[in-house]
Order: sequence, then C-alpha cells, then structure tokens
Amino acid sequence: MQSSIQMTRTRTQRTPGEWVLDILKVVFLALVAIVTIYPFWNIFIISINDAQDAVRGGLYFWPRIFSLYSYKEILGRATFRHSILVTVARTVIGTPIAVLCTSMAAYTLSRKELVARKFWNILFVFTMYFGGGQVPYYMVLKGLGLLDTFAVFIFPLIMNVYNMILIRSYIDSMPESLFEAVKIDGGNDLVIFFKIVLPLAKPILMTVALFVAINHWNSWFDAYLYTSSENLKPMQSILVEILNQYQAGSTTAQQMSNAKSGATVTADSIRMAATMVATLPIVMIYPFIQKYFVKGIMLGAVKG
Repeated sequence: MQSSIQMTRTRTQRTPGEWVLDILKVVFLALVAIVTIYPFWNIFIISINDAQDAVRGGLYFWPRIFSLYSYKEILGRATFRHSILVTVARTVIGTPIAVLCTSMAAYTLSRKELVARKFWNILFVFTMYFGGGQVPYYMVLKGLGLLDTFAVFIFPLIMNVYNMILIRSYIDSMPESLFEAVKIDGGNDLVIFFKIVLPLAKPILMTVALFVAINHWNSWFDAYLYTSSENLKPMQSILVEILNQYQAGSTTAQQMSNAKSGATVTADSIRMAATMVATLPIVMIYPFIQKYFVKGIMLGAVKG
C-alpha cells in the first residue's frame, strides 16, 4: 500500500527541469502559431478595412474602419463569380472520381495473387520520377480531344501515384483474414473493395481526398496551358490576373494618390479580398476532416 502511494507521488511530482521544458514547449508552439496564423489574420483585417484608411498603415490586430467594399468590388465581377463556379465544379466532381479510381488501383496492386504484382508496382513508381515532358503531355491531351474542355481539369488528375501508394500501404496493413472470410462466403473482389476496404480505409481516403481537393482548388497553371476559353478559367487563374493587373499600382505613393482622388479600392485591398475569397473556403473545410488526416497519413505511411 505504501509502495503504491510512493509510486503515485513519484509520478505526480515534477522536477524543475520538466517544468522548464514544458514552459519552453508552450512558448515555442505559441510562437509557431503566431508566425503561422498572423499573416493570414493580417490579410483578413486589411481586406475588411476601408481601402483609403488602410493606406495609412498601422493595421495589426483589428480594422479601424470596417468596410466590405473590396469584397463587393471583387465579387461584383461576372468573370470572377463564374470562375468560382468552375473551381467548385472541378473540385466537387474531380475529387471523388480521383479518390475512387486511385483506391481501386491501390487495392488491385495490394493483392498478392496479382500476376506480375512487383512489376506493376515498379512501373507505377517509375512514373513518379520520369516523364515524357510538357510537350508530349500536351500532344497526348490534344490527341484525346481534351484541350479547351472542362474534362482537361478532371481526367489528367484522376491518378496520383503518391496517393495510390498511401492507400495501398493502408490496405496492406489490413488483416488478410477479412478478405479470406468474404471469399469463403462467396464474395468477389468488388464486394471486398466496396464493403470491406472502403469503410475500413476511411481515414486514408479522407486524407487523399483532402490532397486532391486542395490540388483542384489551387490549380491554375493547367487552365493557363490547356484552355483558352474565358468560361473555363478557374478562380485561381482570375486571381493571378487580378494580382498582375494591380501589381503596377501597388506602391504606397500610387495608393495615396488613389485615396486623395476618392478611389474606394486600392491595389492592396483588391489583392487581399481576392486572396481571402480564394483561400477561406478550403481552410474552413480542413477542421472537419483533421481527425482523419492525422490518423490516415500516419497509418498510410507505415509500409512502403
């Protein structure tokens, strides 16, 4: 009894060194949080502050004069509103298709009974390090008739070898007895995949879905290379054009001149508002799948 009490006291008592280490950890994590979060917060407060007042500077923690005119200006553009629809459409359509096709390939390559299994795995990994180049890739898309179509945003991003390896490693960690039990009951590979693999692999699938969704949401270079229609430009492409458009007028002297002339927006206010519109939606989604992300990325990387 006394020995157990002594052990409990030993566990609860902390040495000065441990307290110092804990304090240093808290301070370090606080600094990391500030460095990570504050730039985003600063962009946000500038975007909701009056553009003329923002020229004076000194906006650090809260806007001085609340104004949403920069958002009204950016969202009032028909091209920007249409680009939001294009980005949302390619993300909503492309993400589940990519996750489904990638997970099906991962399940196939994880099966030990697959003929030449090692060869197919090496072939997929080979494509991660070697490619034909941009010009042959462009010619392939042209030959398939994908140029200047919405499909060029979907089909080239269906398969990602890195994501496939994550899912395959996760499937390899599943007990083989589960698959054998389904086969004994008369189930085929489709039954195993949809009723066993997909439900059990939810953490890694949500992780891959996050990767794919972010890739679709932030992508703009593919639209620049493979499309010419204004109706196919995603939001990030319009954002790049806006940033370039206002780049020439981003100096403080020019902003002061705009303020004196009564301009309601400035280069910085437009850039900040456009950046927030493009960034905030995907940031808001992350907390809902964060619990799957941590578990999925750790378990999916257990095996190579």
